[in-house]
Amino acid sequence: MHFRRLSARILALALALGAASGALAQGAYPTKPVKIIVPYSAGGPADIYARFVGDRLQKAMGQPFVIENRPGAGAIIGTDAVAKSAPDGYTLLMMSNTHTVNESLFTKKPYSLLRDLAPIAPINYSDLILVVHPSVPAKNLKELIALAKAKPGALNYASSGPGTPYHMAGELFKAMAGVDLVHVPHKGSAEARTDVLAGNVQMMFDAITTMAPLVQSGKVRAIATSGKTRSSIMPDVPTLNEAGVPGYDAVIWLGMMAPAGTPRPVIDALNANIQKIVNAPDVKETWAKQGAVPMRMSPDEFAKFIEQDIQKWAKVVKFSGAQVD
Repeated sequence: MHFRRLSARILALALALGAASGALAQGAYPTKPVKIIVPYSAGGPADIYARFVGDRLQKAMGQPFVIENRPGAGAIIGTDAVAKSAPDGYTLLMMSNTHTVNESLFTKKPYSLLRDLAPIAPINYSDLILVVHPSVPAKNLKELIALAKAKPGALNYASSGPGTPYHMAGELFKAMAGVDLVHVPHKGSAEARTDVLAGNVQMMFDAITTMAPLVQSGKVRAIATSGKTRSSIMPDVPTLNEAGVPGYDAVIWLGMMAPAGTPRPVIDALNANIQKIVNAPDVKETWAKQGAVPMRMSPDEFAKFIEQDIQKWAKVVKFSGAQVD
């Protein structure tokens, strides 16, 4: 009996030490550099804010947060790489509502978003802005719609790839305004933007955070913004809703995810630090000038938000008829 009691005590002690060791290991996270994969090309909103947040996380958590761009296939290539990574918190995904659209837009995809990835935290959202090259004769939304209806299929719009907010904003506009525009997908928003600036493609929905300076310099003409209310950084530009497409509403939002199975203490640590970052007064002030609005949610709240956005865009995909094999 004495031997059994001693053995039980030893076993209990070993289990307690093991649990403490595991908690200590998780509590020490991160102990080496963390990679944030951005499944888009450099220069777009996801890349810009991944670098911003990564720099703040590095200062807060004491290890480098390294950004790696892996664009392609409407964000699927980079996302699949994260989904197949070790669930240890050292490979993260900078994602957007491209990912929620892709759940219904792509008939074949090597991962399922909420099955293979774990939500960490949202980052921010911003309005999109519809711009045209100065060579396009339309000066406002009504004139643009009239031009598109007079010449069906003659006007092109650029996007950073199938399923991206820029693509779906264009498809939603086509469906709600009753116009025939040709979608010209690119590998990233920088390439799409360059084609519009060069006049190779006539128009584009782009994040107001990156396009506003180009509007202000006269390189493109602003037609309308995509949110429910006018943008604080471009208050003179009307919304699509007020300018001729009632009910129109589309934004771009960003967030962070990890491979499914990543320990919850790691998820919680990242969430807590990201929430501190986006809630910092200097960050709010800086982002407000760029037209970006901070978002704050727990991992569970973010999971529900993602699920609802998947359902929202599934309806838009069906309504617009857009689909990618």
